[in-house]
Amino acid sequence: MPHLAAKLMLLIVASFRFFLYSQAATQQLQRASSANDTAGCVPREQDALLAFKQGITNDSSNLLASWRRDQDCCGWTGVTCNNQTGHVVELDLNSFLLVGQISSSLLSLGYLEHLDLGTNFLQGPNASVFPEFLCSMNNLRHLDLSYIPFSGRVPPLLSNLSNLEYLDLSFTSFFGRIPHQLGNLTKLRHLDLSWMYNSTYSTDVSWLSRLHMLEYVDMSNITLSTVTDFPDVANMIPTLKHIILMNCSLPSANQSIANLNLTKLEELDLRWNYFGHPISSCWFWNVTSIKSLSLDETYLYGSFPDALGRMFSLKHLDFSNNGNAATMTVDLKNLCQLGSLYLARSLSSGNITEFLEKLPKCSASKLYALSLPSNNMTGMLPNTMDDMSSLNDLILTNNSISGSIPLGIRNCTSLEYLHLGSNLFSGQIPLLPRSLRVLDVTRNIFSGNLPLEFGAPNLERLILSFNYISGQVPGSICRSRNMKFLDLSHNLFKGELPHCSDMPNLSFLLVSNNSFCGKFPAWLQSFSSLVFLDLSWNWFNGPLPRWIEHLVSLRILLLSHNMFDGEIPVNITDLKGLQYLNLAANNMSGPIPKTLSNLIGMTIKHRPGPNDDSDTSLAFDESQDTFSLVTKHEVLKYGAHGLVDVAGIDLSLNHLAGGIPDEIASLSLLTNINLSSNHLSGKIPKNIGYMKSLESLDVSKNNLSGEMPSSLSDLTYLSYLDVSYNNLTGTIPSGRQLDTLYTENPSMYYGNSGLCGPPLQRNCSGNGTPENGHGNNQQESEKDSDSAFFYYGLGSGFEMVLLVLFCVLLFKKSWRIAYFLLVDLVYDKAFVFLVVTWSRLARRNTSRN
Repeated sequence: MPHLAAKLMLLIVASFRFFLYSQAATQQLQRASSANDTAGCVPREQDALLAFKQGITNDSSNLLASWRRDQDCCGWTGVTCNNQTGHVVELDLNSFLLVGQISSSLLSLGYLEHLDLGTNFLQGPNASVFPEFLCSMNNLRHLDLSYIPFSGRVPPLLSNLSNLEYLDLSFTSFFGRIPHQLGNLTKLRHLDLSWMYNSTYSTDVSWLSRLHMLEYVDMSNITLSTVTDFPDVANMIPTLKHIILMNCSLPSANQSIANLNLTKLEELDLRWNYFGHPISSCWFWNVTSIKSLSLDETYLYGSFPDALGRMFSLKHLDFSNNGNAATMTVDLKNLCQLGSLYLARSLSSGNITEFLEKLPKCSASKLYALSLPSNNMTGMLPNTMDDMSSLNDLILTNNSISGSIPLGIRNCTSLEYLHLGSNLFSGQIPLLPRSLRVLDVTRNIFSGNLPLEFGAPNLERLILSFNYISGQVPGSICRSRNMKFLDLSHNLFKGELPHCSDMPNLSFLLVSNNSFCGKFPAWLQSFSSLVFLDLSWNWFNGPLPRWIEHLVSLRILLLSHNMFDGEIPVNITDLKGLQYLNLAANNMSGPIPKTLSNLIGMTIKHRPGPNDDSDTSLAFDESQDTFSLVTKHEVLKYGAHGLVDVAGIDLSLNHLAGGIPDEIASLSLLTNINLSSNHLSGKIPKNIGYMKSLESLDVSKNNLSGEMPSSLSDLTYLSYLDVSYNNLTGTIPSGRQLDTLYTENPSMYYGNSGLCGPPLQRNCSGNGTPENGHGNNQQESEKDSDSAFFYYGLGSGFEMVLLVLFCVLLFKKSWRIAYFLLVDLVYDKAFVFLVVTWSRLARRNTSRN
């Protein structure tokens, strides 16, 4: 997780800096040409820069194009000179994405104060070893070598740069112990050693105390597992404003500081350190100057101390993902600067009504983000929410909050993100703030109709799934032109879908498990951005449209359990990116299109790569979203990211005829094929063994004939196979995988009397047909199975008769009396018969003796 975030940050920084430098290059040239009253570039320093350029082997962005001998180097991109002397004082090439070698010619820049080579693929004269000649540039005040893949140990010689005020070695590949000689950089104000190689460590940080001017220190991901005195060392540097120690394996924050000197500290980030002790024992609660406090995944527990309520400068508190072992009873009403409060998955319990009452009650509230998901919270939202008019984000997902959404929420005119999913909210959903961009109320008990003017002009994600909302969907939803994700599934909606042609950016449309009716929505024809379409389990009817090929971005198409009819449009295979197609349980007829090989989204050859933009079209930021797909006769749930790897075709329970096209074997990415319960004939394709990813294959209940392809044995990932109730003949292919499947599902070959060989108990003759000899009882076992079904039905019918008789006796008194009189009579006769018969037998035995 931290490394993924780092890579993402690298990409963002590089893109942003590239934009800045692209814009600044022209401006710098213009300034240089117009600055006739300033000194020109020193020739010796120009030669040094050109020598540096010669060491660059790849300048993909062409940002060094201005570095030419016929132009003043003071106007070159990334170069800044002193106006009076012409000496180069700054070289800033950050995020140029240069590839090559750092030339020692930089030593000729004797007046250089600012050197920034960060975010480039550079190396020293000896490959990735740090170029130690940089440690001789004594005039440097600013040195940034971040994101350069230097290896080896952090050079102690950096301590020679006695004028250095800024040092950034973050995201390099240095390893080993952090040298204590860095404590000699007494003018240092900014020190960033974060996210270097995983084996970077320090057992003694006392050298930090010599940096009396230090304001910023970041040692994230440096192992400090034996360091117990960091608070005391930091307290000796009263100038500190920022302390960032993420993922450092710090053993504890259970210390106290007698004479607090950290009066300027504004940011303290200790996330991803396992402390595992009471929150109240931490050393920092009395540092009232803190503005940002991050304690994510520190696993502190117990009650927050009252001192939190006196941290009047606090703007940001993140105490997320701490194992639901904390309690928050502190009164925060006076924290008027508090802007964001993140407590996800950290509180053991709480009442939302009481919690909101303790939030800041200032005349000008600044609270814009409140995140409380998965905290076992109960209670109801207050009727009025005037105190939270500044809220932008409200996240209450996965609690037990009940009641209705208060009407006053409409007054939260800054609210953009409202997540109330997986709670016990009920009643009707009211009119909501027009500022909303995301509304997620999935898995609640909402009911009734939606308001006629439901929606918001900037709404991007609307998730109403798994509720009891009824009636027709109001057309006002369609006015949200920015809508990308619309989920109305698993409700009680009815009627036709509204005409929503004014949502050109719609990518996900899920309306399954409702009572929608009508034809395939014609307004979808122009939705070229649609990626996921789920209309399953409704009452849609009619043929599939020929224009379906226009949905060029479609990846997942789920239309099962409707009443669609007609043939499968041949041009559906023009959907190049389609990776999952489900038309099961409709009235589709005709053949399976033979152009299946056009579905290159189902082939490994054209599978999107990790840097392919299309690979992210199914990956979005809602961890609560799940999608159900049927495979192996099971309903499997996938998260949004998991869908990227799903590929399958389900055409079962239709009236399809003709053969299975051989082209289906070219879809090598498929994991699931279900063609069962149709009228398909012909043979199973011989080359089906090419589908190496296949996990489930069901062609049962068709009219297939011929032999089973021997290549089935090559499907090493196959975990479900059903070819039952066809007209297959010949020897069953051998293989450990198929034998295992038969053990788990002995009925997989039923209804094929022509099959023979192991694992069936029916031997094959020389020509591969079944022998009619002793022990060949597979056909008999299948007949027995049919007989078992007959007797099962007979028994069920008998039970039904008894049930009807019981009901009649229960409500018909005269019949009940007659029935029990008959039972008594039969009982008496049976008793007399048994007694008499027993006496006769006894006499016979006596006479014989």
